[in-house]
Order: sequence, then structure tokens, then C-alpha cells
Amino acid sequence: MAAPVAAVAGRLRRAIQRSPPWQRPCRRPLSSEPPPAQGSAVRDAFLSFFRDRHGHRLVPSASVRPRGDPSLLFVNAGMNQFKPIFLGTVDPRSEMAGFRRVANSQKCVRAGGRHNDLEDVGRDLSHHTFFEMLGNWAFGGEYFKEEACSMAWELLTQVYGIPEDRLWVSYFGGDPKTGLDADLESRNIWLSLGVPASRVLSFGPQENFWEMGDTGPCGPCTEIHYDLAGGVGAPQLVELWNLVFMQHNREADGSLQPLPQRHVDTGMGLERLVAVLQGKRSTYDTDLLSPILHAIQQGSGAPPYLGRVGAADEGRVDTAYRVVADHMRMLSVCMADGITPGMSGAPLVLRQILRRAVRFSTEVLRAPPGFLGSLVPVVVETLGNAYPELQKNSAQIASLVSEDEAAFLASLQRGRRIIDRTLRRLGPSDVFPAEVAWSLTLSGNLGLPLDLVELMLEEKGVQLDFAGLERLAQEEAQHRGQQAERVQEQGLHLDVHTLGELQRQGVPATDDSPKYHYSLRPDGAYEFCICEAQVLQLYAEDGTAVASVGAGQRCGFLLDRTNFYAEQGGQASDRGYLVRAGQQDVLFPVARAQVYGGFILHEAMAPESLQVGDQVQLHVDPAWRLACMEKHTATHLLNWALRQTLGPGTEQRGSHLNPERLRFDVATQVPLTPEQLRTVEGTVQEAVQQNEAVYMEEVPLARTAHVPGLRSLDEVYPDPVRVVSVGVPVARALDPASQVALQTSVELCCGTHLLRTGAVGDMVIIGERQLAKGTTRLLAITGEQARQAREVGQSLAQEVEAATERLGRGSRDLAEAQRLSRDVGRLTEAVDTAVMPQWQRRALQATLKSLQRRANTALRKLEMGQAAKKSEELLQRHAKGPLIVDTVSAESLSVLVKVVRQLCAQAPDTSVLLLSPQPVGSVLCACQVAQGATAAFSAEAWALAVCSHMGGKAWGSRVVAQGTGRTADLDAALSTARDFALNQL
Repeated sequence: MAAPVAAVAGRLRRAIQRSPPWQRPCRRPLSSEPPPAQGSAVRDAFLSFFRDRHGHRLVPSASVRPRGDPSLLFVNAGMNQFKPIFLGTVDPRSEMAGFRRVANSQKCVRAGGRHNDLEDVGRDLSHHTFFEMLGNWAFGGEYFKEEACSMAWELLTQVYGIPEDRLWVSYFGGDPKTGLDADLESRNIWLSLGVPASRVLSFGPQENFWEMGDTGPCGPCTEIHYDLAGGVGAPQLVELWNLVFMQHNREADGSLQPLPQRHVDTGMGLERLVAVLQGKRSTYDTDLLSPILHAIQQGSGAPPYLGRVGAADEGRVDTAYRVVADHMRMLSVCMADGITPGMSGAPLVLRQILRRAVRFSTEVLRAPPGFLGSLVPVVVETLGNAYPELQKNSAQIASLVSEDEAAFLASLQRGRRIIDRTLRRLGPSDVFPAEVAWSLTLSGNLGLPLDLVELMLEEKGVQLDFAGLERLAQEEAQHRGQQAERVQEQGLHLDVHTLGELQRQGVPATDDSPKYHYSLRPDGAYEFCICEAQVLQLYAEDGTAVASVGAGQRCGFLLDRTNFYAEQGGQASDRGYLVRAGQQDVLFPVARAQVYGGFILHEAMAPESLQVGDQVQLHVDPAWRLACMEKHTATHLLNWALRQTLGPGTEQRGSHLNPERLRFDVATQVPLTPEQLRTVEGTVQEAVQQNEAVYMEEVPLARTAHVPGLRSLDEVYPDPVRVVSVGVPVARALDPASQVALQTSVELCCGTHLLRTGAVGDMVIIGERQLAKGTTRLLAITGEQARQAREVGQSLAQEVEAATERLGRGSRDLAEAQRLSRDVGRLTEAVDTAVMPQWQRRALQATLKSLQRRANTALRKLEMGQAAKKSEELLQRHAKGPLIVDTVSAESLSVLVKVVRQLCAQAPDTSVLLLSPQPVGSVLCACQVAQGATAAFSAEAWALAVCSHMGGKAWGSRVVAQGTGRTADLDAALSTARDFALNQL
């Protein structure tokens, strides 16, 4: 059988690597049973099978916003939320640490990043940017290959009723380059389950070895494929289910090492499975997507969807159906999870996808404006029961989609006008300027996709300057590289092998409960405990475990207990120092503390030797810790105040704090008004002034599940979990009947907090900007910094008031008007950059904008009056003729230009150039060429000749120009001006 199997494998390798061949319907029905179950029933059957028959715990889908994983734009696989388990970094006190057998249906997005199916969506009948992944997991060796394969076979053949002869399997055939043997264990398991050897295929690492990333846990996988042909002709295989056996770790040097614990990670796309079970030729023909296709036809009036692809899809109508249906599912799911269209990262991908959907709906389907928003309820109807967040946010999603659709259509109209205006200036053989095209794109101002700009130009028969466009793209990439924030140095860390070794050795997790051991003295000062501890493990700077470190070495160490707060929950880690027992005069400064799987790794610079087993004392930096406590309690008060002001449905999108300031991201439909910002600050101030007690208590996580108003984020919380309640004891706050959590700040939080709110002193929101549509970022400070910010704001408000009074009195002369205009400009810059209350900044900015307009208007009137007077004087001195070259006193270049313009208005046949010496030694120059002058006479060239003579520069147009220079010999400059003009005239 070896030769035939190898021959079949060779033929099928290409089929498996290609997109699934959903090009024609199955030729053989699955059975003569009643109509197949709906997609929702298929999902439910999967979950029930693993829960009821095989004891798996069902966990909800994670948000498609990655949780603390900067390597991902979106959650793109069911395993993403379980990465802490695979990496060994899961908090041992968390619910996740107890996971052994788990199953779920995970929302997944593959658009951007390593896994990107965007460009294929619409072109075929199977690709999606959003899909649901059914998966089951076994952690820590709970079960492995035999059980995973048996369960999968049982579900597919006995529960779903897929005929066994339609199923093929593949396994890892080894890799000589890395020295990995073939996974014969999986092969033998499939043979024992009754799969014929002819349908058990061997493939290499590209097909059957799964990796999390460039580094990290990985392992061989075995895949189950479905034969669409059903035994008629050559097999047409499509992958149904991938079973991954994580047993290796890819190191930074590319080598593979065995994992301390083995895991099973499986994934099966629901859309593809439903297509097979419903006998459909396309995932788009299943009941998961067909209601959306029907709604598209109803709302757009387009011809009915026929499922055509390629050349058969005339006018790309069916492609547009698929693009819009897929994109609306993806957009709705992402927006329900708090990702909204923006300018970078995942929000930028959403913006691109939404605009792609708009293009296909308007240009191909001819749908009316606002069409896409009308599809949101249909998406919610198909997915809302499985993912309730869609139902909760349905109205907001529709609003965001409609707003961005309208904005894009407006940009499209403006883009067309810009293209038409540019084309009118071009010659027949000119290429379209790259700079203009760039300004139209997502990288420029209007946000049009580049391929759309190219298409619009192609329709006009114009070629784009692609070389120039490439140059601009490279310049932007270089600029972004220069402007990008430096990635924080990773420093020491504990990898999966180190954590596995610690667990193998029985090293206990760090007891960090002493971080909560502090008290408030009668004088109002905080007292932080000293922590006695023992060094359990030392690490050199390269991460190697060592028995001791010497003087001058940067090192990491684990202790049996610590009072240091390790960075988590958005709060910066503590700083401080340690001393060895009996040697109080030698300080080991601790720069930071990080948590890995329950172990707190401290980083320090050793002034002297330190050994495993040493007894030490830990001292946190009290000023640093207290400042963090102030900011963290203020963050909770800010969250509560925002809900009081904007409504109880207001959601936090993230936060971070350090001793200097706090950052808080909140979901908002529109930017906060100055009045709302002021109200939020006032609400926080009231709580601070009341000096309310802050209660903290650890309670079972289950006790917090159904408390009305309790705030928690999309985080993995330990069990028991710490509850922080302001003004009300935790027991009362957690009473479901009390409604207390709706009336004060009650949150799940592991951070360190003040014991009374009064120590916050004050809180001022000093910055506010939209991160993306629907998300606002607030920056705030507390304590003495906040008091100083209020003083600065008050001082600037007084200056603005004084400027208003000055403007109201009017300016007697030009110099005074110029001073006032400059003062308003200086005040505007000061208000823009000052650390002050944001509500006050916004109010002063509006006032200053009005003042600047009024000051400039008054200045222009005075300048016009002075220009008229000086032009009259010059006309009296010069007889009528083709040329006036002279000097005149003028306070500014603006006045000098106005004098020139008025002279030319009164003597239109005269060309004029005026110089104005300034007290600081410079000379101003302005000129205008008469309309009747020769075509060769250019004002810009005239000014350039004179200003170059004076060692200066000039700028302008053929008719009007200006410039500056420096010279002590004005007569020579005037002579140069006359000679140049006479030569031209």
C-alpha cells in the first residue's frame, strides 16, 4: 500500500494547500434523514458533546480584542485566551489555572497580521475575515493524542453523522532538518479507529506542524479532512478539524525543546462544518450567512445572489454580496467588543474593511447611503444568541457603521473633485502627481484606499506616478520608525522552561500578600511594612539560574514572600531596595517587579554578593507607592464619575498609572464636552473632600458574578478576588439587593489603594483625545500636581480676560494692535501646552480663537488705513509712469504688501517695488508687476534679484512677491531694483 498512498498523497498535497474547492455542490447527499440542523444547533451539539459526554468545562468566547498580547491585532484562534497556560505564566490563584478539560466556540478575526484572509474574501466561496472556531483543550497532560482523536472521530461520525468514507486524515511525517521523527503514534491511532491506511496521509512541517509564533509552544498536528467529491472522481479534500499536540517549545535560536507539560489544542471552523452538514457548496449558502445575503438583496435592490465566482461573476455582483456579508459580521463583532475604526493597529484595519464594504455596496450593488447600518440587526439576529454582547451594543454598532459610511462617501466625493481639479492642470502626457494621490489615501488626509484611487484614475485614462508614490511610502515608513516610541526593554523574564523547572523543583509561588500590609497613622501618614524574606532563586542577566551573584551584576531573584507590587492591572510596579539580614548599610536597589505564573521576579543591581538562601529585608519606596495608590484610587473614582455623568452603561476600555499621572480609556459615542469634563472632575472632588473610607476584601469570585453595577474588565481574575469599595463595606456592596454598586465605586481590582479618599487631594483631567471612533483617552493628575494645574489654569484665564478687555477698548495705533495680536497668539500657545484642567483649556481655546479673529480684523483695518495713507504720499512723490521703486516706513511685511497693492490698484499700469528698513537692521521688500508688463517680467524674480543683492531670500508668484534681506546701502539695492525692472520692461 505504500506506493499508492504516496501517489495519492502527492496529488492531494496540492489540493490541501489550495483554497477549499467549493466550486460545485456535493454529488452525493450525506443521508436521507430530515433536513440538517441549523448552524446554531451544530454549535450547541459540539459544546454539549464535550460537556456531557467527556466532562469538559464550557468557557465563553474571549473578546476579539487581544488581552495583553501586543503580538496580535485580533484574537485569531481559540487558543489565544489560553496562552498563559501554554506559556506557564497563568496566575495559580486564577480560575484559568484550574482548567483541565475545556471547550468553547471562539469568535475569531483574521484580517491583518500573520493570519490575514482579507484579500481572499469575496473571491471564493469559503474565506472569511470573521469566523467561529469550535475547540476543545486538554491542559497539563489531562489527555493527549489517543483521547483527542477518538473524541473527534466520535463527534464527526456518530453525533454529526458524517459517513466515515468521506473523511481523510493527515499526520506529521517528520522533518529531517530539525531531527523530528514522524508522528507514528497519531497514525496508529487513526488506523485503530478504522480509518483505512489509504486515507491516512503523511505531510511535512508546513502542513502538519503547528507553531504559536516565531517562538513559543508548538507541536505536531493531525488534521481531519472532508472529501467533497464523495468518491466520485478524484478526491476534493477540505480541512475540517486540526488537532494540535503541544509538546515542544521553539526557542529564540530556532531550536526545539520539550515542554514541561503537554497540551491538546484543537480547532474546527463552524462555518465550514455547517456547510458540510447542510450539503452546501459554499459557507455563504448556510443559514449562518444566507439571512444576511437576503437582507443585502432586499436593501440594495441588486440582482439575486447566485454564488458565482471568477469570470462567471459578471460585474462582480456576487463578489460584492460575499464581501459585504462577511465584512458586516466582522465589523459588528469587533465593535461589540470595543474595537472601532481608527488610524492605527486594529482600528485602522476596521476602517479599511468598513470602507471596502462601502465601496462594494455603493459601486457594485448600488445600495443607498446608510445601507450598511441597516444590516446590523440581521447580523445580531444570526449571532446574538451565542454572543450576547452583540445584542447589548446593537444600536451603537449601527450608529458607528452609518457615521463612518457617511464620512467615507463624503471623502469620496471630495476626492473626485480633487482629482478633476488636478487633471485640469495636467498636460495630455503628464502622470498624476504622487503627492496628490498620497493626500487622498488612508495614509494622507481623505482616507481613500489606494487601489480605489488607482481605479478612479484608470477610469479617467490617467497613469499614476507609482515611483513617486513608492518614495512617499518609504519616507512615511522611515518617519514612523523615527517617531515610534521605544519599546520598553524586556529585561529579565521567566520563560516556559524556567517556570516548568521551578514547578518541578517544588518552588512555591511567591506570597505577595505583604504588599497589602500598610496602615494609616493618626497623623495621616502611611506606614508600609518591612518584609522579611528568603532568596529562593537567583538569575544572571542572561536568565541563567545561578547560586550567587557578585558585586556590580544586574540580576533577578525570587523570594518566598514580598511586599513589592508587581506590575499588573494597569498599575506600575513598586520600586525600593533590599538589605541582607545583619547588613543594613548595603542597599540593593530594586528597579521593578514582574509576575510570571505566580512567581514575582525582582530586578536589582547587586552592590555586593547575594546568594540563594540569604535572609533579606524588603523596603518599598514609600513616596513611589503612595503616589501609585493615589492614582489608582483616583482611577476608580474617575470611572465612577464618568458613569454618573455619561450614564451607567459607560464602559472602561483600559487604564495605566504610575506616580506621575494616570491614563484612562473610556467608550464614548462622541467626545466629552467641557461641561461634562468639569462635571466629572467635580464628582471626583466631592468624593475626595468627603474623605470616604476605602474598603478592600478578598471574596470568592463566584460571589461577584451577579452584583448589579459591579465593574470588572476583560481580565483573568484570581479566586478569591479582591474587591475595592469606596464608602461602603464590601459585604454590603456585594449584597445583590442593596444596589450599592450602582451608587458608588465598586470594582474587582488587585491594585494597592488608599485607605481613605482624602489623600487623593484633588484630581484634574489635563488631557483628552479620541483614540479611535468611540474611544476617548483621558489623562489626569492628582495631589499637588493637580493643585498647581488649577493655579496655572486660573492664571491663564485671568490673562485671557485681560486680553479681552484690551480688545474691547480698541487699539489706537498699529503698533498696539500688533502687540495685542501677538499676545493673543502667545496666550493660545500657552493654553495649548500648559498642564491645566482640560475643560478650562477647551473653554479658553474657544475664547482665544474668537479673540484672534477680532484682533486680526482690527489689525487689518489699521494696516489698510496706514497703507492707504502711505500710498497717497508715494503717488504724490512719483509722476505717472511704468515704474515706482522707493523706500517707505512700514511696521511689518504685511503692511508693506498692502501699500504695494494699493499703489497698483490706483495706478494699474505701474509696477511697484518698495523697501522698508527696520530698526533691527533688516530690510523688508515687496513688489507687484503691472498687468500690462511683458510676460517675462516676474515679481518673484524681481524680488529675488533685489533680496539676493541684500543677502536675503524672496518668495511669491509672477504677479506679487515679497522677501527680506540686510544692507546698509539702500541706494544700491534700489538701483538693482530699477535696473532689473527696466531690463524687463
